[in-house]
Parts: sequence; C-alpha cells; structure tokens
Amino acid sequence: MAQANESGAGSGAETDGEMNERFQRAVAESKTLSERPDNATLLELYALYKQASSGDVEGKRPGFTDLVGRAKWDAWNELAGTARSEAMRRYVELVERLKD
Repeated sequence: MAQANESGAGSGAETDGEMNERFQRAVAESKTLSERPDNATLLELYALYKQASSGDVEGKRPGFTDLVGRAKWDAWNELAGTARSEAMRRYVELVERLKD
C-alpha cells in the first residue's frame, strides 16, 4: 500500500488513516486561522466536524430559546446521511480555502 501512496498521491486513493490524519491536521489549523470566519462558515465547520467525528445528529432539536444550539443542530442535521469520510474531506477542503 505504501507504493500506491507514493505513486498515487492526489489520485483520490487515500486510505482512511491518511484521511483521518489530514482531518486532524485541518482541525488544528482551523484554530489558528489568520481571520475569524463568518458565522455561516463557522456553522459549516461545526457541522462537518460533528458529522465526521460523530455521524448523524442524535437527540432533540434545542428549544427556540437556545438560538445558537438550534443553529448548530440544524446545520449538523442538514448533513444527515453524509459519510464520515465525505464530511472529513469537505472539512479539510474548507479549511484549506480559509487558509488562502
């Protein structure tokens, strides 16, 4: 498999371990961005992180008095059914765009 990684870099033939490493690096990098992302982007980061790390949202939607919790729940719930590997990939890509 090491051979495939050397010759197939960037070919989309990434192992789960490699994707998890990229995801963990992106999580760390997201905390050191030069500019704070807007709220919509922060919600997207949150939702992708939660989907990648926990899978589909569980539990009840927060009540109307918890506006932040409700927004986070809604953003995460929109990703229901998204594979964890896909959520990781999208999170990494979003952090890469934010670094530019």
